[in-house]
Amino acid sequence: MPNITITLTDTQLKGLEYAALSPQDWAENAVTNRARIANDEIIQMYTTRALDEGVQIPSTRELIVADAFTRGWAKTAAQAQAEAQETP
Repeated sequence: MPNITITLTDTQLKGLEYAALSPQDWAENAVTNRARIANDEIIQMYTTRALDEGVQIPSTRELIVADAFTRGWAKTAAQAQAEAQETP
């Protein structure tokens, strides 16, 4: 499972300690919730497109997200940005 590591200054950490009981828990919650929202968007897009194109929908959320990327229906933000920059 991938790990994401961030480095904060002492001042930034103090700010988070002011705002949250646990800066670690707050950061994990923020990241996991954003990932959940993105996956929900991918699943909605995939389901609509699969139904429109007669594609069998995989049985789990994980398989749907994986297949969306395999089919090129979903792209990373970096891929989408690169494609946008290529377009005149």
